[in-house]
Amino acid sequence: MTYNSECESWHRMQRRQWLSHSMLSIGGLGLTAIAESLARASESPREDRRGQKSRKARSLIVLWLQGGPSQLDTFDPHVGTLIGGDVQSIRTSIPEIEISDSLPLTAEQLHLTTLVRSLVSKEGDHERATYQLKTGWRPDPTIVHPSLGAILCHQTEDNLEIPRHISILNAQWPARGGYLGGQYDAFQVDDPNNRLPNLRRPTSEPRMRVRIDGLKNVVEREFARGRFQDLDILKTQHESATAKALQMMDSQQVAAFDISQEPESKHERFGNSSFGRGCLAAIRLIEQGVRCVEIQLSGWDSHVNNQETQSERCVILDKALSALLQELKDRELLDSTIVVCGGEFGRSPNINGVGGRDHWQHGFSTLLAGGPLRRGYVHGATASKPTSDPAKRLDDVRQPITVQDLHATLLDSLDIDFSQELKTPIGRPLLISEGRVVRELLG
Repeated sequence: MTYNSECESWHRMQRRQWLSHSMLSIGGLGLTAIAESLARASESPREDRRGQKSRKARSLIVLWLQGGPSQLDTFDPHVGTLIGGDVQSIRTSIPEIEISDSLPLTAEQLHLTTLVRSLVSKEGDHERATYQLKTGWRPDPTIVHPSLGAILCHQTEDNLEIPRHISILNAQWPARGGYLGGQYDAFQVDDPNNRLPNLRRPTSEPRMRVRIDGLKNVVEREFARGRFQDLDILKTQHESATAKALQMMDSQQVAAFDISQEPESKHERFGNSSFGRGCLAAIRLIEQGVRCVEIQLSGWDSHVNNQETQSERCVILDKALSALLQELKDRELLDSTIVVCGGEFGRSPNINGVGGRDHWQHGFSTLLAGGPLRRGYVHGATASKPTSDPAKRLDDVRQPITVQDLHATLLDSLDIDFSQELKTPIGRPLLISEGRVVRELLG
């Protein structure tokens, strides 16, 4: 199901699901601002074991390119070869490195990034590959793994009055909390041009207070009867959800969603697209203290008319991505924010009979930036003359990086001990990640 701004009932369900797992109580609302200030102050640059300042990041922005962008038409062109197609390349701000000429603005910012051209996966189905790229694990019928953003929120503490994990424009396979619980699901929003629904009180303040008191003193008491033997009778999840909803309705932090407060020149830089507006909103949200924001740009599944499809998507991506990188740098947020730009897999070297490229997980590209990641570095390469033997496809990839290793590297860059075990609701111990850190990606 694809969500749009008209489907508000679905959005309300997601919002209430997120709120229903909150454990904030009404009595703590007055201390939120002080607690948040203390939490942010405690995250000043840390020192490593050698007494040097750490460059670990605190936040994550994921630019999710749903459908499988073609590495050959974006970040890894092979111009003039049998697999290159009609794409042309352009010089970048990294000496001797070229990318597709459909990304001219990004080419100027490439020195801020780490470009991985050798990501490999074992999943070639959209849903399964999306699951693996978002969680770092292959699908398992016995467990649902948490996404990268959910782990980041689980392993850190904040006192925000707005959600800490946010997904913009993503409806089909959003980032989930998995076995960590629904409270870590991404809070889903539509185009930032649209107002967040359900934030206005439906009635006057006195009447609203009567309703809330009735909920606490009657409904909550009856609901809790016999259900929560180890908790105070009024401390139900419904009460916590009410507190969180009221807190968000009254919070000034909600203004972080309002991109109309940005000058028109910023809107023009990010592009006149919902994706561009999502990237602009992501910066405001990260600046406010949100831990993870994912923005989706779909439409990359180019089984037919590959070049036309990829070029059209690149026009939108180019403005938004280049503006995002420059804006993070200008606001001094790049050192504390990891940016990940990529999709679930790439596209095949061979062009099919209808001018399209099919799914390809045997060497594709992902762009990284921020935090301790190296800047101006390109990792790995793919062959201009790939083998026709399916059993030897990895021979065409130099310095391959698995999805597990990519996740381990990102988690390490976010100062998360991914080697620790977490417990599922049934007590099953699971590692956060089974990958290893790719040290070449770290500066």
